[in-house]
Amino acid sequence: MRLDLADLRLFLCVVEAGSITGGAARAHLALASASERLRAIEADAGVMLLQRHPRGVQPTEAGDALAHHARAILQQQSRLRDELQDFALGARGTLRLYANTAALTNFLPPRLAPWLAERPKLRVELKERTSIEIVHAVNSGLAEAGIVSDAVAADGLQLQPVAKDHLVLIVPAMHRLAQHTAIAFADALAEPFIALTDGNALQDHINAHARAAGRPLAPRIHMKTFEGLCTMVGHGIGVAVVPQLQAQRYRRTHGYQTVALRDDWAQRHLCLCFAHWKTLSTAMRSLLLHLGATAPIR
Repeated sequence: MRLDLADLRLFLCVVEAGSITGGAARAHLALASASERLRAIEADAGVMLLQRHPRGVQPTEAGDALAHHARAILQQQSRLRDELQDFALGARGTLRLYANTAALTNFLPPRLAPWLAERPKLRVELKERTSIEIVHAVNSGLAEAGIVSDAVAADGLQLQPVAKDHLVLIVPAMHRLAQHTAIAFADALAEPFIALTDGNALQDHINAHARAAGRPLAPRIHMKTFEGLCTMVGHGIGVAVVPQLQAQRYRRTHGYQTVALRDDWAQRHLCLCFAHWKTLSTAMRSLLLHLGATAPIR
């Protein structure tokens, strides 16, 4: 059989209307055209599908079977259309967003939650990477977009600042550096450090700057969370570099002092990073706009 969706819709319209005239009107077809298509459907099926009588038509047993399957096929087609429309509108599928540690910890959770709550069929995979790794991934086409520090070079890419993300040094309350309001990172490298766990994107970033200053870090202990790190500093175990927002969050509980870092790389902002706005998926454009992106006028 070579029935198409239009044939199935016409047949159901006729069965539900109880007449070819009524079915043709429901299907928005001329009576002659509808009658011809029905004869072609029966010829293709090789069996009578409608019993015609002066008051209208009734489906035969074979017609009932066709009507049953036609309803199922059209319902499935409708669900398929709705699902594809969800994909087109960015409301279904999987969205992969790359972000540095500060973005994942501070910036994204309160902003991503309401946006995602409005899209129950959409999945988001967050990938934690250093800002440099994210720039490379976007440049190479492995990632649509990411959230990075503006301290990283991103030639050829769009960077749109959306939040401050300054890094600060936290030290025990009675530490010799506690009396300073600001220092250079290199001036703290002789101190015992508390670090985040190996592989953490922010810690990799800090380690790289310690090596560049000529004194790689040798942490006393690695902690998995900022809270754990701040707890250690509060007990005098060592010093640490954390985002300013995290330092403010736990300072009252653990009683350490915050010291600003003068280094340019510590005076950073979080930026949305992407190559070309028009090449982003609908879902990604929607998310970036929600996070504070400015869409190009053209």
